[in-house]
Amino acid sequence: MAATTPLGNVVSKGVNAEFTSVDLFALPEAPAMSSVATEATAWKGDVLFVALTEDAYDAEAKALKVPALEGFSQAVTATILDLLDDDEFKLKSGSSKIFNTCGSSTAKNICLVGLGSKEDLAKEKTWGKSAWQDLGAAMKSVSKSNKFKSAGLLVPGEHSPAIQDVCNGLLLGSYESTRFKSKQKDGSTGTLKSVDVLGSVADMDAHVSNAVALAKGITMARYLVEAPPNVASPKHLADCAALIAKTFPDLFELKVLGRKECEDLGMGCYLAVGEAADTQPQFIHLKYKGPGSTDASPKIGYVGKGVTFDSGGYNLKAGAGSMIEMMKFDMGGSAAVLGSALAIGGLKPSNVEVHFIVAACENMISGAGLRPGDVITASNGKTVEVNNTDAEGRLTLCDAIVYAGKQGCTTIVDIATLTGACMVALGMKIGGLYSNTDELAEGLKGAGGVHGEKLWRMPLEQEYMALLKSPVADMKNTGIRWGGSITAALYLQEFVPEGTDWAHIDMAGPVWDEKEGGATGFGVGTLAQYAVSRSS
Repeated sequence: MAATTPLGNVVSKGVNAEFTSVDLFALPEAPAMSSVATEATAWKGDVLFVALTEDAYDAEAKALKVPALEGFSQAVTATILDLLDDDEFKLKSGSSKIFNTCGSSTAKNICLVGLGSKEDLAKEKTWGKSAWQDLGAAMKSVSKSNKFKSAGLLVPGEHSPAIQDVCNGLLLGSYESTRFKSKQKDGSTGTLKSVDVLGSVADMDAHVSNAVALAKGITMARYLVEAPPNVASPKHLADCAALIAKTFPDLFELKVLGRKECEDLGMGCYLAVGEAADTQPQFIHLKYKGPGSTDASPKIGYVGKGVTFDSGGYNLKAGAGSMIEMMKFDMGGSAAVLGSALAIGGLKPSNVEVHFIVAACENMISGAGLRPGDVITASNGKTVEVNNTDAEGRLTLCDAIVYAGKQGCTTIVDIATLTGACMVALGMKIGGLYSNTDELAEGLKGAGGVHGEKLWRMPLEQEYMALLKSPVADMKNTGIRWGGSITAALYLQEFVPEGTDWAHIDMAGPVWDEKEGGATGFGVGTLAQYAVSRSS
């Protein structure tokens, strides 16, 4: 009997037969996490993590200020003091030191992890990763490198651990892409099977459940972004949406439109981009209706750029710095949207309706392809002169934004790896945020801040609209080199239905981080948290 092909591995074109036996959407199992009443000195397992703020050690007196550690044996206490006396180990956030207890403790190993200053720990987190996320990431890294299966966590003092943040770091830290390697390393996704948090933690199970739901969404987004373009075709994205709908059948409805249906809707801009590709366009519409949602519930549209490979078209990406070899990540916006859908399915925010929309295609070259100078028509009737085929993302997004408006979405957020100009402006760690309302902009920045995703608001400078004027059409798809991220946002704003709150996130920089394992899953946390914030 022929083996069935796992969901998501069939593409219209691509040399990927060697991956048909691999379930490319299989997510790693999260370790079991629970709070226990066990004293630190009595806990048994592979490694006990002890999280300390910078003031936990008095360097002058060479003494600990942590009563919870006083019950350990003299040998263990002496080793802890020796480690803390190291001038290079200052308990900065995420820093760690580990030692083997050699039988002098029921814990086989003890690892000290820094939480930074007590003052910083007490502040509300609004920018970047929290010390608790750093703690979780350190736990993952240490456990993975030492192949530990069981871990305990002690946070002495008055600070109760922010368990959801700790779980976030633990589940997502030390990411390693292995799905396309011929030999899988043991423990590449981590070996931890259980984590005991010592002491009482309010709503422990709920915090862990929410963290796992978000981690699954971020991991799925990483999977989609890192996948090679001969695998991650438009059909692959549609299959991912199908998997989400199948996983949560009571919450999601899926509709995937093909070329004919998109033609009937007048999506001339979107279809023009994929005209040269051998793969078929897939217009994905995944609809979430939260428990208790009604016609009066908030209706949010998330629109993600889904160009699964961007050659640049006739404006071919060529030469040093073109990044053509990395253009598999030009669907990072769609990965954020689909990843947030998976996360939201697990979080189950009530009284909110969310539409996840992706106009998926490839931007390739052929005799039938889009040419510089062509005039095409969007689904709202606007005509666009294409003066650069490598500014294709906005052409796909504009038809998707119009479609979102027709679904009754009163709030629309599009997210895309849209411009190199935003990378120049904000670097590789920060996404650019544009919005036509202050309330939406602040809501998204706050949502991103909860999970450590950095967004910086950029101006919608209306004077720059003049740069998009065309002598032969309603507008051009690009302006001049300078302010390219702004003119891209201004172009998209032209397709937002009147009276709609709208935001555009340019995630070209933070979509990828080579030092952190490649694909980041950026955007999932922001979109998921914003939907939760709009629920009842």
